[in-house]
Amino acid sequence: MALFGFEKDTLLDLTVNVIPLGILLFFIVAFAAFPAFGTDPVFSGLQFALIISMFLLLAVLTYYAGKAVEKGEKENEELGHED
Repeated sequence: MALFGFEKDTLLDLTVNVIPLGILLFFIVAFAAFPAFGTDPVFSGLQFALIISMFLLLAVLTYYAGKAVEKGEKENEELGHED
């Protein structure tokens, strides 16, 4: 099964980044549902900008890390090395 174009082994390697993505998503939803710091547009905007930017940056980093792992595994198989 290939999810997002990644093999099962690569997805297991990427769970190290998926867990923080889930935590960030939880806080985005939690702060949207229950504003902890009030509803001031400036502070709420800064808060969501920080959390959402970190979520997006980590998602992009995770995707490219997965592509690099896939490429490395493919090159390793082409060379005939088995680990």
